[in-house]
Formats: sequence, C-alpha cells, structure tokens
Amino acid sequence: MNNRQTDVEEVPMPLAKKKDEKVTFPLSVFETADTIYDLEDWLLSHNPGFIRKMRQMRQEDLSDKGTSWKTLKKQLCLK
Repeated sequence: MNNRQTDVEEVPMPLAKKKDEKVTFPLSVFETADTIYDLEDWLLSHNPGFIRKMRQMRQEDLSDKGTSWKTLKKQLCLK
C-alpha cells in the first residue's frame, strides 16, 4: 500500500498566524507554483473574505468613493 499523499501538500507559510500553523494546498497547485508568492496568490484567490473586500473596494473606486492617488501620496509622505 502506498502511503504517499497525492492530493494535498502542507507548507509552512510566512503569513501564518501561528508559528506552527500549516496551510494545505492541492498538490497540483504546489507542483506548478514557481515561488511562494504564487502559493500566496492561490490562497488569496480562494479566500472569500479577501474577494468580498476587493469587490467592495472596486465598487467604491467605480463610484468615486475611494481616496485619490494625490491624497494617498500625501498621507503616506510619498513624492
């Protein structure tokens, strides 16, 4: 009997809330990712809370409720 797990891979992530927390990915995602950033992108794209927040921010931007780039640069002391 083969004990090799073929459908998921656990990877420690720098964004984990707890030091010993593990994140589970489908093996196909893990095998095709070139960098840890690719894995983080996959996690974000499958996070309903993140998607909801991005959609809300996009709607605010389209309705001119967002903050202008000029204001943001001033608030962040950027040139």
